[in-house]
Amino acid sequence: MTPEPDTKTAEETDARHAQKMAKKKAARDKIMATKSGEKGLIIVHTGAGKGKSSSAFGMIVRCVAHGFPCAVVQFIKGAWDTGERRLLTGHFGDLCQFHAMGEGFTWETQDRARDVAAARAGWEKAKELILDPDVRMVVLDEINIALRYDYLDIAEIVEFLTTSKPPMTHVVLTGRNAKDELIEIADLVTEMTLIKHPFRSGIKAQAGVEF
Repeated sequence: MTPEPDTKTAEETDARHAQKMAKKKAARDKIMATKSGEKGLIIVHTGAGKGKSSSAFGMIVRCVAHGFPCAVVQFIKGAWDTGERRLLTGHFGDLCQFHAMGEGFTWETQDRARDVAAARAGWEKAKELILDPDVRMVVLDEINIALRYDYLDIAEIVEFLTTSKPPMTHVVLTGRNAKDELIEIADLVTEMTLIKHPFRSGIKAQAGVEF
């Protein structure tokens, strides 16, 4: 004969859980009550793991969903036909400007002067967009790579972001090996950690996953 479940124990467990969650909610509400400020954030996505640009484009989609004008400047992958580019230019061009300024990775162009010129043009466009009072968020995709190779001057980028960026404009900077100076001024920094990647097993970049 199957014994009857110990309903009293289950009820006690539920009661303890409810009490624990109530305390957690009260503590959380108390913390949230102190968070009332708003500001335009400097956001950095870096690290060797996948997801830096993907996360930034997720933020762009959120802006579009809220009806906020936004913009993307691609510093490296401008030559690629990406899904993000197709989606944003094909369906949300009225809200999101998309500027593919790069010509590929430096080992593809094999022309430093050309890479520097492309990065410089991208930064000039980025400054224009950041200063536009109607644009809520600007993603500078893979700018960290341009900075790593010294195609752009990190001191210039830091000075502009700290002295000229409008107070309520969000700027997202992606790419591995973010400079320490950029991390120092950022409000939010996320490092993507590589644990496994199919590329190491002989799997090429695939549509819908990498681009």
